[in-house]
Amino acid sequence: MVAATPLSLPPRSDPSSTATWTTPARMLLSVAVAGVALAVSTAVPLLGPLLVALVIGVAVANTPGVSRHVVGTAPRLDKLLLRGGIVLLGLKIAVGDVLALGVSGIVVVLATVVTTYAVTQVVGRALGLERSLVTLVAAGFSICGAAAIAAVESSIRARPKDVALAVALVTVFGTVMIGAVPALGHVLGLTDEQTAIWAGASIHEVAQVIAAASLIGAGGATVLAAATTVKLARVALLAPVQVVSARMCRSADATRRGPLVPLFLLGFLAAVVVRSTGVLPPSVLDVAGTLTTVLLSAAMFGLGTGIVARHLWPVPARALLLATISTLVAASVALALVTLLV
Repeated sequence: MVAATPLSLPPRSDPSSTATWTTPARMLLSVAVAGVALAVSTAVPLLGPLLVALVIGVAVANTPGVSRHVVGTAPRLDKLLLRGGIVLLGLKIAVGDVLALGVSGIVVVLATVVTTYAVTQVVGRALGLERSLVTLVAAGFSICGAAAIAAVESSIRARPKDVALAVALVTVFGTVMIGAVPALGHVLGLTDEQTAIWAGASIHEVAQVIAAASLIGAGGATVLAAATTVKLARVALLAPVQVVSARMCRSADATRRGPLVPLFLLGFLAAVVVRSTGVLPPSVLDVAGTLTTVLLSAAMFGLGTGIVARHLWPVPARALLLATISTLVAASVALALVTLLV
C-alpha cells in the first residue's frame, strides 16, 4: 500500500503563525460556529449540523490570512467538546424503550449493526483502504453517522481528512436513503410499521431517520416513535463498537496506548443509566439534546480547522465503493429481517 501523504499543517511552534486565541476565546468561536451550523441545519434539514460545522472549519482553515489564526490553536479543547457531546448523547437513550422493541426488534438492530460493521471492515481491507478510514466508515454507517465517527476518531487517532471524508460519505448516502426507504417500502408492500423499523435499522443519522419517518404513510406519531426507537437502539451500541474499533486499530499499531474503555465512554453509559431512571424531566432532556448537538458541532468545527481542502478531492473511488456496499448491506439485512420477523 502506498503511504498516505501527511497533512501539511503549520507546526504549532511556527514563528510565522500569529495565532493569539486564548482557550475561552476559541471556545466562544467554536460555540458560535455551532450555533450557525444548527441554524443552517434547521433551515435545511438535509444538512446535518455536524457536517455544516465541519465545512465551516475547513473553509476557515483554507482561507488565506485567516487560517494561521485558528489552525492548531486548541486541540485539547476540541477533544473536550467532542467527549462532552458523546457523554450527553447517552441521555437520548432509555433502556426501557429499547427493551420495548421486543426480541424481534432487538434482533433486527443487533444483526444489522454487527453485519454492517463486519462486512464494511472486510470489504475495506480488501479494497486496500487505510484501516482508520475503514473503521470510521464502519462505525458511522452501522451506528449513528457523524456522531459515531467522531466518537471512534477520538480513540483511533484517524487523520482529519479521513474523518471529513467519512462524515461526507455518511451524510450523502444517508440523505439518499431518506427518500429511498419509504418509496421502496411502499413498492414492496410493507406496512408503515415495518417500513419505520426498516428506516430506523438502516438509515445512518438520527435526523435522517426522522426525515424518512415523515414520508412513511401519513407520517404519524406512531411511525416516528417506531423509527426513532429502533435508531436509538443502534446508538446504544456505540459503546461496544467504539471499544472494538479502538482495539482493532491498536492491534494494528502497537505504538498506540490508552485505556480500553475511555472515561468519556463510561460517561456515555452513565448517562444512559440516568435517562433510563426517568428522573430527568422532558425540559431538561430537551436542553441536553440541544447542548449535545452544539458540543459535537463545535468539536467538528475544530476538526475542520485541521484539514487541507486540496487533500479531500478527488474523492477516492474505493471509498465511494465501500460506502455504497456498506449502505446496501445495512439496507438489505435490515429489510430481510423486518420481512421475516416483524
